[in-house]
Amino acid sequence: MTPPIPMPRRARARRLTRAIPATVAAAALVLLGQSTADAHVRVQPDSTVSGSFSALTFRVPNESATAGTVELAVTLPTDTPFLYVSTKPVPGWQAGITEATLPAPVVVGGTTVTKAARTVTWTADPGVQIGPGQYQEFSISAGPLPKPGTVQLPATQTYSDGTVTTWDQPSPPGGPEPEHPAPAFVVTAAPATTTTPTTSPTMSPTGSAPVVAASAGGGDDPVARGLAGVGLLAGLAALAVAVSARRRRSSATGTSTHG
Repeated sequence: MTPPIPMPRRARARRLTRAIPATVAAAALVLLGQSTADAHVRVQPDSTVSGSFSALTFRVPNESATAGTVELAVTLPTDTPFLYVSTKPVPGWQAGITEATLPAPVVVGGTTVTKAARTVTWTADPGVQIGPGQYQEFSISAGPLPKPGTVQLPATQTYSDGTVTTWDQPSPPGGPEPEHPAPAFVVTAAPATTTTPTTSPTMSPTGSAPVVAASAGGGDDPVARGLAGVGLLAGLAALAVAVSARRRRSSATGTSTHG
């Protein structure tokens, strides 16, 4: 027969038994918080450089345990509109782009724009949805990107049971993320461009005289000077030989005449 466990061990066992559920609950809360944060609709650009075209991919997770996502609508900016927008096909989903008149004309890449793409909507075909525990990605190609700054792209997520979640809250810089943050990304400055020297004449900084930028070596090359000197000597030698030969022919002609 197994001897009875001393009281101190029993007390430790009871404390351990009570601690296990609390630990599991705490871990569950942490994981739940992480999954909730990761469940937001977010946008990932493949380029953030001002003036470039970028593929903007929206990752849409399903947050409902009982319904599926059947529609996503993304609102595009009007203060910094995109001149061109196109959608990437997603099997089982229909994409549509709606244009709207801008509140005021905007110059984009030298073009004055009065009307631009305002909303992009993806609608699931019958029987298709983003189910519980699943996510889907939707992409557009847009550009040119505006000047450096933050671009907000609010989104509306519709479920099969009629529930609508709006992702439109701006995230303050350095502050806590709101409950329903709007998808956003930061546009970066374009790198400085460099000019390549050419042989075409350009004006000097003062504009007083043209200067020629050489693409290869300059006039101070010692090898070039040496080759030029050799060529000059060869030319002089050839000239001397020609003069000497002419004199000999002249001398021969004069001798035969006097004979």
